[in-house]
Amino acid sequence: MSSTPSSYSCQKKNIERLLQVMSELRHPETGCPWDIEQTFRTIAPYTLEETYEVIEAIEDDDMAALKEELGDLLFQVVFHARMAEETGHFTFDDVAKTIADKMVTRHPHVFSPGESENDSSNSPSLPQNWEEMKAAERQVKGQLELFDDIPKALPALVRARKVQSRAARTGFDWPELHPVLDKIMEECQELKDEISYNFSRERIEEETGDLLFSVVNLARHLKVDPESTLNRATAKFQKRFLVMAALLESRGADLQESPLDVMEAAWQDAKKDS
Repeated sequence: MSSTPSSYSCQKKNIERLLQVMSELRHPETGCPWDIEQTFRTIAPYTLEETYEVIEAIEDDDMAALKEELGDLLFQVVFHARMAEETGHFTFDDVAKTIADKMVTRHPHVFSPGESENDSSNSPSLPQNWEEMKAAERQVKGQLELFDDIPKALPALVRARKVQSRAARTGFDWPELHPVLDKIMEECQELKDEISYNFSRERIEEETGDLLFSVVNLARHLKVDPESTLNRATAKFQKRFLVMAALLESRGADLQESPLDVMEAAWQDAKKDS
């Protein structure tokens, strides 16, 4: 639904107000001491934290929380942009213009349909065109290597999936699922052998990494996001563990002192309830 002129005006005023709030927080004489002393590096962990909180609100299907967390994340963008403006690098308006220009360029089927051979949003060639445009952008930026623009600071599961996807576009990928499953079994055996025969800490870490990388590859082939999937599995374990602890307590047993077989029995009961 398109915004009416009045609603657009309100939105613009809210953006301007937010920018003004950030400006006042960073004012060297009358601003907040904590905000004034921050740098790109000190704020970066908060930016990552706010991103995760947005994802959590989405996972919880909590729209009220999502509205608030998106605001917190937007504030991080405004914070970084303000610091960049103070050093003469760019402004929030530059950030907005850059992403708007990029999206227009990457979607010629939407913004310049007459100039595009594929003016249908359902065209099967769109993903390929998208990647070709991104590759051209990487060249302009001097990112000539295949993986240059994949941030090393990404969460490990996310980075592994992105690297695998990028490599797959060159044709280096299994076309079927079974070899992917076989690779996981192979990595499991190699880790088992290392534990059984050598027990080299360095080699165990390497083989564990290979196994995790292979599981991410399976998730990619199944079109399952490994990061959110693992988060849900962790949340499920956490919930069941607390149910198990409550069951033990109701049976007069202490969690810390219960033998494993007693905990396992309570765990199986917890699985039935959750």
